[in-house]
Amino acid sequence: MHTCRAKSLSVPIGRWRGGSTRPGVRRRHAAGFTYLGLLLLVAVMGIWLTVVSQVWQTTQQREKEDELLFVGDQMRRALTAYAATAGGGQRYPQRLEDLLKDPRFPAPRRYLRKIYVDPITGRAEWGLLKGPGDVIMGVYSLSEEEPLKKSEFRLADRAFEGKTKYSEWVFVPRVSVRRGMLPPGGAPQVAPQQPQPGQRTNPRR
Repeated sequence: MHTCRAKSLSVPIGRWRGGSTRPGVRRRHAAGFTYLGLLLLVAVMGIWLTVVSQVWQTTQQREKEDELLFVGDQMRRALTAYAATAGGGQRYPQRLEDLLKDPRFPAPRRYLRKIYVDPITGRAEWGLLKGPGDVIMGVYSLSEEEPLKKSEFRLADRAFEGKTKYSEWVFVPRVSVRRGMLPPGGAPQVAPQQPQPGQRTNPRR
């Protein structure tokens, strides 16, 4: 006579209860933390790139400002030299090209190597401060942007302090500055008429 023995079934407790096994739960938790970590990394990198971009733009603008001050000073020196060699002729040029080749003399005289490009606008176009006879007495940028530099200018550019537009940085010959041809604030304007020979002027007090 044979005796029947019942075989015991081994069922995992987690599966018996209808739940997941512990390794599966841990994997889902790890995946969730990895996803959050990636989001945090992307956010930090976005902030870092924004800061780097702002610093780069600021650096670029300051370099352009320095270039504008250099170029403007070269043109100011050229206008000063042109006026200094006037003799009894016309004191200021009719065109900027006259600074490249002085039309008042038969022999070539150059006061400027080239017509510089405005580093702010990227074009070789300048605002012109005109005087009597439609002559050029100064130049300025056509940009209406606000400069970063507002103070600590050198003596020749001291009139630019506190200006809110690059177009207010007007580069005029030193002889014009001494004669008061540039108004307070450096805004472009037509210079006043010079007194004719024999014309009476108000005496200085």
